Parts: sequence; C-alpha cells; structure tokens
Amino acid sequence: HQEMATLTATVQKPFVRPSRTYDYLYDPNHNVSSYRDHAKENFKAQSSMDRIKMVPNYKTMFSCLRHYPRNYVTLDSTDPIPPHLDRQWRGYADQARENLVTYKTLHYAPFIRVPPKKFETVDVEGKDRPKFFRRPVIPFLPQLPPNVILAPTSVDPLVPPTTENGGSGEATVPATRSVLVQTDYRDSDVQTDPYSPEYVVKPGSQPELLTLATLCYKQGLPAGLAEVEMIERAREKRAWEATLPPVNDASQLEKRRRMMEEQERKEWAFREHEIEELQQERLKLLKAALAKREANLQKLNERRLEHLWSKRQTEKEQKIRHIRSEHVKALRQLTAKRAKVEGRKEPRDIVQEYTKFDSQVYAPMTRIGVYLDGQADNYQVSSIYTSTLEGLLDLETALPTFVTNPRIRSPSEYQRNKIGVKACQSAKLGRILEQVHNELLQEKNSGSRSPKPLRFLEKVEKPVPRPPTPTVDAPSAESEEVELAVILLQRVLRGRAIQAKMFEGKERRKDLIGEVRTIHALQAPEQKEKRWQNEEVLSLQHEREAMEHKEQVLVDATETGPALLVGEQLDFLNKELQRLHEERRIHAFVMLAERQRRMQEAEESGQRQREERVRRIEDEVFKQMMTVHQSTVDQYLEDVILQSVERNSDNQSREEVRKQADLINSVAHGVEHTELSGKELVAEMVYTFLLPEVEKQTVRERVRRHQQRHLLAAHTIIHKEVGGQQ
Repeated sequence: HQEMATLTATVQKPFVRPSRTYDYLYDPNHNVSSYRDHAKENFKAQSSMDRIKMVPNYKTMFSCLRHYPRNYVTLDSTDPIPPHLDRQWRGYADQARENLVTYKTLHYAPFIRVPPKKFETVDVEGKDRPKFFRRPVIPFLPQLPPNVILAPTSVDPLVPPTTENGGSGEATVPATRSVLVQTDYRDSDVQTDPYSPEYVVKPGSQPELLTLATLCYKQGLPAGLAEVEMIERAREKRAWEATLPPVNDASQLEKRRRMMEEQERKEWAFREHEIEELQQERLKLLKAALAKREANLQKLNERRLEHLWSKRQTEKEQKIRHIRSEHVKALRQLTAKRAKVEGRKEPRDIVQEYTKFDSQVYAPMTRIGVYLDGQADNYQVSSIYTSTLEGLLDLETALPTFVTNPRIRSPSEYQRNKIGVKACQSAKLGRILEQVHNELLQEKNSGSRSPKPLRFLEKVEKPVPRPPTPTVDAPSAESEEVELAVILLQRVLRGRAIQAKMFEGKERRKDLIGEVRTIHALQAPEQKEKRWQNEEVLSLQHEREAMEHKEQVLVDATETGPALLVGEQLDFLNKELQRLHEERRIHAFVMLAERQRRMQEAEESGQRQREERVRRIEDEVFKQMMTVHQSTVDQYLEDVILQSVERNSDNQSREEVRKQADLINSVAHGVEHTELSGKELVAEMVYTFLLPEVEKQTVRERVRRHQQRHLLAAHTIIHKEVGGQQ
C-alpha cells in the first residue's frame, strides 16, 4: 500500500495599500475633512517606510561581525515632491467662504461680498467629451401581448419629401442623426431644461400654442396665475387686432387712431398697476429683511446681556464665597481665643471625651486631618454581576438555593464549651460567685444576727395592674383578598360619585364659568403681571437654593481642605519611599549589569585579540602574495617592453639597411658615372655611413629613456591599486 503524503501550504494574500502615499497632493478626487487630517496624511507620508534605505558600508561589506556591520539604515534625504507643487490644504478657500457666509447670515452684513464658488472648467465638446458618453441602461423591454402589432406610420413628417410620399426628388441621407447618450448629470435635481419634442408647422397655419414658445422651464413653466393672465391678455389683444379697421381704408383712419389710443391708455394703466404691485412686493421683502435684521440684532444683544449677566453673577458668587469663608475663619479664631481667655492651656479630659459621643474621639472633624473614608475607593468593587440586570440574573442562577431562599432555624440549647483564656476567666468568676452565694445562704440560715431597724422606711404603693390586652385572630388570606377587593371597589365608586358630582356642578354653573372666563380674558395685562410675579418668585427661590447649595459646597471644601493636604503629604511620603526602594533596586540592577558588561568586555577583548592576530597573519600572507604578484607583473612588463623594443629595432634596422643599400647603389652608380678621386670617395662614404650610425645610437638611447619613464609610471599605478585593495 502506498500512503499519500499531504502537504499543507499557507497562501498569503499580497499586501495591497488602500491608497498611495501622496494621493492627498496629486489626486484631485482625494479629499480630507480638515487641516488636521491633511497634517496626519503628511506625517504618514514623511514617516513612510519607502524613504528608508539600506546603504552598504564598503570597508566592512563582507563582514559577519555584529560590531562591524556590513550596511546601515539611513533616511533618503531627497524630497520626492517637486518644489512647484502646492503642499497646503486645498480647503482653505472653501472654509474662508463658508465663514463669510455664516457671518453675513448671522450679523446681517449686506456690505460683505462673498466670492463666487469656482468650479472646474469642463470642455464638453472638446477633450472632456468622452467622459459624458455611456451606453443607455435598459433594464427590461416593454411587455406587449403577442396579438398587438404596432402599425408603422405612412409618412414621417420629419423626412424631406420624395417621389414616393408625394414630393419630387431623390431620398437624401440626413446630415445629422440622433445617438442614444446617457450623461452623469441626468438626475432631476440638476436637470436644467426638460425635453421638448420637435414639431412641424403646417404651411398657412399659425397655432396658438406657438405664441408660448418663449416660455421655458423655471421661466414661465410650469404655468401659474401670472402666465394665465398673460395668455388671456394676449388673446384679448389678438381679438382687438382682428377688429381694427384696415390701414388702406382712408375713411376708417380716424376710428383706427382712436381705438389704438384707447388701447395704449389701457396698456399704460396695466403697466402702472403692475409696477405698483412689484413695488409692493419689494416693500414687503424689504420689511421682512429689516424685521429679520432687527430680530438678529435683538438676539445678539440678548446674548451679550446674558453673557454680561452671567459674568457679573460669577463675580458676585465669588465675592460672597470669599466673604463667607472669611466669616467662618474669623468665627473659628474668636472661638479659639474665647477658649483661652485666661491664657493657660487646659489639660485633656479623656473621661469627658469618651462620655460625649459628639467629641473628636467618636466623630473627628475632617478639617483637622482625619478622614475616615479616605481609602474607601480602594475597597469599591465594580462588577457586571452587580451593575447590570443580566449580571444579577446570572448571579442569582449561579448561587445555591439556600442563599436566595433562607431557612431560619430556632437555636438549640446545646452550647459549645468555651476554650481559652476567656473560658478560664468565666469559670473562675463562676466559682467565686458560687462561693459568695453559699456564704450568704449560710448567714441567712444561721439567724444569729439581729435584724436592724430600717432607717428610711417608706410605703410604696403598687400600681393597679392593667387589664390584659385583647387579641384578635388573624384573618385568612382569602378573607384579606376579599377585603382588599371590596376596598378597591369602594374607592372606585366614591371616585365615580365625586366625578359625577363635579360634572353636575359644572353643568349647573356653566354660565358662571363662561362669564369668569370672559372676565379673565379681558384682564390679560393683570394676568401677565401676576404670571411675571410668580416667575420672579420662582426665580428667587431657585437662586436661593443655588446659593445654599454653593454655600454647602464651600463648607464641604473648607472642611476637606486640610484632610486633602495631609492625604497629599502622606501620599507624597509614600511615593518617596517607593521611589527610594525603586532607586535601590535599580542601583542593584545597574551593578549587576555593569558586572555583566565587564565580563562581556573581557570576553570580547580576548576574541578581538585573537581576531587581530589572525588578521595580522592574513595581512602578512596577503602582502607576500601581492609582492610576488607585483614582481611577476614587473617582469612581465619588462619582457613585453623588451620584445617590443627588439621588434621595433629589428624592423627599423632592416628599413635602414634597405635605405643604405639603395643609397650605396645610387652613390656607386653615380660614382661610376662621375669622375671623383679615391680620397673624395672615401670621405663621402665616411660622411654617409659613420655619422648616421652615431645618430642612430643617440636616438636609441633617447627611446630607451622615454620607455623607462613609461615603465616607472605603470609601476606607480600598479602599486597604488594594490595599496587601495589592501
């Protein structure tokens, strides 16, 4: 059997950033709510991990030691944002404009000019035209029954006449055609002009509807009362124009002139009436604006007065608080002085303090530094089982039944024997009491003593015993329920009877109530004054309650001040003690860390010495190896130079020999044809052979020196390269 191995691999999703780093500057659709969010985005961009780079350290590039790292982390100092780009928040202009609008609205300042809101220019017919095209969204086709067939129209009025539809000419293709286009601005909120279908006017006809072609959406449409009156006036004018005499009739010219003058007077009267109505509307708007401005000014003055009144009230309360605190302080000082009139200090009476339960022993005052509930907050327990209803229900279900349903048992007569010091003391006291009791019984039974006469004999009359208290048997639960039901029924019947009596009295005195209502309605100013007096009394009561509350708060604050001071001192001393302990503990940790550091430094120094020894050995090996390489390179360069010199000298000597042979041949040929003596011939040969040889040797020496200089330059460059690598 072959077992199939299962391999589980964890697939990590690639990290996708929600936005790019500098979208708040480059992206025009990236908006932030305020300057604070803009500053946050700027801080995120400046502290991005993209600007952190790992830079190699060339001296320790191949090191594996921690104290000689191979690279280090640095922050890229180049700014990725070009200097011409604006880095400020783009909402300053809109914010300033909104502030101007708010100020102008609240303070009614018509002289303030609000700058117009600027929108981005969009070239619909140019470069931005593709942004406004989209395929139409057709969610479904119209549902038509299968037996319904739409008959096509015979003649399209928009198509030009052809030979088929009664005209002459050939069918032409229209120059333009309609394309289904759906824009992003098709909602009703931004629709400017509704769609108006095209129309064709029959020749020779003039429909009345075309007289309204000048009206458009929001400028006459939908039609209102003013538009209907305008249409009626236009109809009357057209009817009047139809009744005018013709112009070419000379006998009717006077009548035509009178009719036109009368019509002109009517139009001027209507125009004057229309101007008056327009002036009345403007006057109403002006009155409304003035009333609104007065209301705004009144509100502003009320706010100022309220602020001033609250400020004065605060100052008054502070002064009263200060006066009362000084008063309490002076009373306390007078009380202390009165207690020390004789100038001597009275000793403490411990017995009197423990007999009075209002003394400092039982109820110490907080202003002398004793605060019994100072640490009460440390013992507060906040739990969901005690603060919420669900927690209480869960706690109740979790507790056993004997906690929620307690069972009380009568105490048994059995008492446990006491053990310990108290048991011994009680046993000893019992023995003493028993001994005293026995002695008293013996003296009583002996009768040896004669009874002494009573010195203060007085007859005490016993009171008449009271008769026994009568008892009643406890009623049963059923009788109690019946009694409660009867009591409830009696209350309902009595309440209903009282309601019926009140309704009967109301009906009987209906006229009197109406008269009283009219009288009270006529006395509205007096009622208003009475209502104002009631409000004033209520306000005075509220102020008095507030003052009493503030006085109580002041007294509590003065009493808790010393206690808070002592508590703060104790808290300070406790914190100082904790700080001292913490400082000692930290000092111990520092000593341990210092000891560990010294041990690590000793270990690292030994390791560093070993590494330096190994490094010196490696450096010596490298130096010897570089010396061998340098000598090898020098020998190689010398061989190359010598070979090149020999090759060049061989070629040059061959060329010179060839030239000399040609020259000798030419000279010999010339000598053969000339008549020279032997001495002259020898002198000529010496001049042409020995002197060039000397010059040749001189040139060779110059070439050797020149090559020696280049060789030295090559050696210097090689030495520098080798030293840089070391």
